[in-house]
Amino acid sequence: MAILSSSISLTAAELARIRRLAADTVRCLAMDAVQKANSGHPGMPMGMADAAVVLWTRFLKQNPSDPRWADRDRFVLSAGHGSMLLYSLLHLSGYDLPLSQLRDFRQWGSQTPGHPEYGLTPGVETTTGPLGQGISNAVGMAIAERWLAAQFNRPGFDIVDHYTYVIASDGDLMEGVSHESCSLAGHLGLGKLIVLYDDNGISIDGPTSLAFTEDVLARFDAYGWHTQRVDGHDSMAVENAIANARAETNRPSLIACKTHIGFGSPNRQDSSKAHGEPLGADEVRLTKAKLFWPLDKPFFIPEEAREFMEQSAAAGAAQQKEWEEIYSAYGKVYPELAAAFDCALRGELPDGWESNLPTFAGGKPVATRAASGAVLDALAPGIPPLLGGSADLTPSNNTQSKNTRALTRDDFSGRYIHFGVREHAMGSILNGLALHGGVRPYGGTFLIFSDYMRPAIRLAALMELPVIFVFTHDSIGLGEDGPTHQPIEQISGLRLIPNLAVFRPADAAETVEAWRFALGRSYGPTALVLTRQALPIIDRTCLTPAEGAARGAYVLSTTEDPDVILLATGSEVHLALAAQEILAAQKIRTRVVSMPCCELFDKQTKEYREAVLPSTVRARVAVEAGATVAWGRYIGLDGEIVGLDRFGASAPCAVLYRELGLTAEAVAEAARRAILRVNRDCRTTVGRPAQALGRDEAKN
Repeated sequence: MAILSSSISLTAAELARIRRLAADTVRCLAMDAVQKANSGHPGMPMGMADAAVVLWTRFLKQNPSDPRWADRDRFVLSAGHGSMLLYSLLHLSGYDLPLSQLRDFRQWGSQTPGHPEYGLTPGVETTTGPLGQGISNAVGMAIAERWLAAQFNRPGFDIVDHYTYVIASDGDLMEGVSHESCSLAGHLGLGKLIVLYDDNGISIDGPTSLAFTEDVLARFDAYGWHTQRVDGHDSMAVENAIANARAETNRPSLIACKTHIGFGSPNRQDSSKAHGEPLGADEVRLTKAKLFWPLDKPFFIPEEAREFMEQSAAAGAAQQKEWEEIYSAYGKVYPELAAAFDCALRGELPDGWESNLPTFAGGKPVATRAASGAVLDALAPGIPPLLGGSADLTPSNNTQSKNTRALTRDDFSGRYIHFGVREHAMGSILNGLALHGGVRPYGGTFLIFSDYMRPAIRLAALMELPVIFVFTHDSIGLGEDGPTHQPIEQISGLRLIPNLAVFRPADAAETVEAWRFALGRSYGPTALVLTRQALPIIDRTCLTPAEGAARGAYVLSTTEDPDVILLATGSEVHLALAAQEILAAQKIRTRVVSMPCCELFDKQTKEYREAVLPSTVRARVAVEAGATVAWGRYIGLDGEIVGLDRFGASAPCAVLYRELGLTAEAVAEAARRAILRVNRDCRTTVGRPAQALGRDEAKN
């Protein structure tokens, strides 16, 4: 945990001068980039430049030539609107971010988008911009660091030993998600989490006093944090505060840096106008004059400032080399641990993990949430990186596997997290765990509360993080808790998020396939949508094996040359199977398609999709206990939907399904209507004669 050398043989005065020069370089790069783009947020980078330079040159353990070094410190710019602060620091420190990219700030195809994006820009640890998310991701990163240290460190071999640093704004600390996550961080005593709070007193609307007058430090004191207040423009005060924070090993730290937004601007400093709009060409010139900066050299970088910033890169490379030597020795002493650590960092699962998946056949009905719990019981021992939790619904979500202990403030060797009633924070922390690396995170709550964590789910999808969201109590089937807890629009809403795979299994066997897919997926998040009520286990001896679920949809049961296709998900697949029997008694040929994951099905080949949903069969019925809006693309203009576009009610599950029209009889009736609609069309369907059913009606 060595601190970087401030600079070779510099006096205090010389160090203060060179730090100020580097900070002014950051300020002017930010001004120039925003002005050139005619868009952006110059004020925050100008205000936090002094504190950021101290952090990056004195403390931050990093190696720009290897931005993915496992034991680097993590830096999160939670105030993502101030992205030019981060881009300037990355460029000056020697990351692969040339000056041309800063000149192309906010332009098509550049590596410098308006808000930092994970995976696009070297050195960006997470996508930020939605306020409160970054600091909450950082809590997840700090948990991951401490958890991995507990799993892998051994005496004399601290192979996991780094900090998570954050720059957060007033807006970050106003957002509710930060309250949730910071409360949990204090509870867990995350001593290697250090937040620099840009306390500039300005928001878009004006002074923060318009709506934000609480004592922030007192609040964080109450959370169990170590707190300090400094002049954010006094580099030595900032340095001492960070050193004090590092010395506090049992509590996370918040350093309130009192700063001036738009620092140096004669007419914009301490003004909301400096927050989210260019200063203007005249004001840029005035500011540069005040900072004694060349007026006619946009994107000017003094060589002395660049050399100073790059010193930290050289120090970081030396630190990484030292770490690699220690890790090499560690691998010789603990070869199995080293192999497991390498595997976890690569995001790979141990060989043969799938062989532990349970099987379900026959027997009594099983809720898919219970089946999910059984899957975790079977898999957890063989997948050491698997770390999960629940937002205070562990017994209902079935997310804690057998013989798994929860991690506590004093013992991080467990493999389960009690998040408390903090759904929003849980989602963001899961993202942070995934971003850190070495962890395969999952977390559970009721599906209805996915609304609380939707911003985090969306960001997981945007960053393509392999996070598993376990959502139980997936429909009106939860029964007596009533409409406040019965999801209607949530499944359709989740399906609208690009790159999120929403998997709603029909029985225990499909639940196994859902977990197989989710754990095998490395390029995006998965939502497992599970029932509270028990469901029959589909007899696979006479129907299609559940492995078909891996393609998103598959033909579960069919007659030759079907008249109608019944598409269903989850518990409603059983209604479709029952409706098929009703229709068979009426001599109507029926195909039942289980579609647990629309996103997966849509990615299959055209040939496969046609084989499952042949275009010659226009009579189709979609069945799902939820909003109907998303099903039109599968059923076409002639199809029917049996679903819910109203809220539920408080009653037993069976009563709700009957009273709200979700019955096998209703599905069969909808199938008859769809067939009649097709037959009434004076044209034949793709050269096929009208079905016998309804032929007389069609003539009329």
